Formats: sequence, C-alpha cells, structure tokens
Amino acid sequence: MRAYEIVADGGIDALALNERRSPQPGAGEILLRVRASSINYRDLSTIEDPLSRGIAYPRIPNSDGAGEVIGVGAGVTRFKTGDRVAGCFFQDWHDGRISAAAMASAMGGAIDGVLAEEAVLSEAGAVHIPAHMSFEEAASLPCAYLTAWNCLVEQGRLKAGDTALFLGTGGASIAGLQIAKMTGARAIITSSSDDKLQRARGIGADELINYRTTPEWDARVLELTDGAGVDVTVETGGGGTLEKTIAATRVGGTISLIGVLTGGTINPTGVMRKSIRLQGVYVGSRRMFEDMNRAFAVNQLRPVVDRVFDFEDARAAYHAMRAAGHFGKIVIRV
Repeated sequence: MRAYEIVADGGIDALALNERRSPQPGAGEILLRVRASSINYRDLSTIEDPLSRGIAYPRIPNSDGAGEVIGVGAGVTRFKTGDRVAGCFFQDWHDGRISAAAMASAMGGAIDGVLAEEAVLSEAGAVHIPAHMSFEEAASLPCAYLTAWNCLVEQGRLKAGDTALFLGTGGASIAGLQIAKMTGARAIITSSSDDKLQRARGIGADELINYRTTPEWDARVLELTDGAGVDVTVETGGGGTLEKTIAATRVGGTISLIGVLTGGTINPTGVMRKSIRLQGVYVGSRRMFEDMNRAFAVNQLRPVVDRVFDFEDARAAYHAMRAAGHFGKIVIRV
C-alpha cells in the first residue's frame, strides 16, 4: 500500500509518498481501507516542524480519517468487515478525563496517522460514522468537530438561548457554529473576510464581525449582547486574542482554548475578576465522539468541506491550508 511519510524536516514538499507493506490487524485491532483524510492545522505544523515535536522518522501524518473495515483481528467485537468507521484522534482515550497515557496515543504525531491507503486502528479507538455522511464529511469529524463539541457541549454546557463566539472560519470554528445552531444557541463569528462572513451567515451565523474593519471586536460583541458578553467562546487565537476574548465573555462564562495561532502575553486578571472558566481543550474521548455522532445523525448535520484533493495531490492540500483561504475543512480523498 502507499502512504505519505514525514522523512525529514524539509516541510510540505519533503513529504514522501512511499510504498509500505500492508499492515495486518492484531488482537483487538481493525484494518481500515482509508477513503478520506482531513487536514488540521496541527497536521500542517507537524509536517513543517517535526523536530520540535519529537517526531520519529518515518511517520505517517494526519489524525483524521474515515473508511471501511477490511479486516479484523482476534477478539474484535465492536466492528465487522464492511463497517464504515472513523478513527479516534486519541487511540487510547475512551472516556473520563484526559491523561498523559491517552495523549501519547495521538495519531499522526506520537503514532502513525492515516494519510495512507490502509491503516490499523484499535477497535476501542474507532467509531461508526453517521449513515448520511460521505467519507469526506466523516473524515472531518475526529479532530475539528469533536473539539468543538467538547468546547460547547461538554465544557460549555451550551443550551438553547445561549450565545457562543467563534474566532475565524477554520474547521473548528465552522464546526462550532454548526453545533451551536443545532442546539438552538445564538452564534457570533469573526473573520477578516466579508465573503467568508456571508458564507457563515448562510449556515446560520446570527452576527458577523470583520475584525479588520472593526479592530475593537470585543466591544462590538458586548454591544450585541447588551453589555453582558457571550456564554461560551471557542478561542483559536491564543495570546494575541485572549485579552479581547476575556472582555467579550460574560461573568461566569467559559472560554475553551483550542489554538495558539497568535503570539502575545496573557493577563489573567480578567479571568479572575469575571470568574471565567478558562479551559484548555484537546479534542475529546471516544464516548464524546459517539455522543456527537448520534446528535449529528438525528439532526442530519453535514460537516462543511471547503475543498477535496486527490491522494496524489496531498502536498497541494497542505499548501492550501498554509494559504488560509479555506472555509471549513480541507480533505484528501484516498
């Protein structure tokens, strides 16, 4: 089978497409015929800077993939040949609190990922995908959508009538917007592109803020919430945006920090004064994934896929991610 491999620190164009022996599932494992793999910013960062992440060569990148089961190892009971499944970002986080051991099972980093024609997964590290989704849509779920679900539902306890704030229009922000509208919440979203803001309006965004034309976007959020601030914020910027995010979040609200795309220092005073819960969120457990998929099936929610690249053009997909012109998810069809 063919697989992309990180074999050097030369960035996207050094990513190698190599032949590997087809893997065989051991006890408690399944063999997946990968049909699609989506890209997260974390995957791009891993390819561009494997040294600082301690990546051992060769390493297959990408945490997110979906396909069908083509083989099962001894003792497997959760899946059978032909089942449509997606892998879990963390192969060993089934439920409960995150642990160091679970974090050591992150696909496409600590262990091989799924940008390959075939992949072996733990049967405990995979889930059935909703019947209404394509493989390309389902491949968008394991990181961005589950992270957003964890931020809003698990951590933020978002409910109908609440207000959520999303920064930018990347995969996790658009996933969060869809989940917020599914729960009956009000959604405010920011972007530097009026075109992307209008696309966000088309999938349910209630309030749009262009942060280039409105640099004091936190003040605008307060205006839109009658001075109270939002209930939950999905924070993708990090130090460069967190001060404004704190200002835009209500007393007793929740900020889920999932990205550090901008530099800057963090002043914790506002967190203390407003009794804000500031929570780092790193994807989610298999149990959360299964809960999310049931909700998506009932509501027929479909992930937003911006563009699909062929397997042979995977490097171009990463360049598209680096260009940051996408709205929603970039997917590679295997």
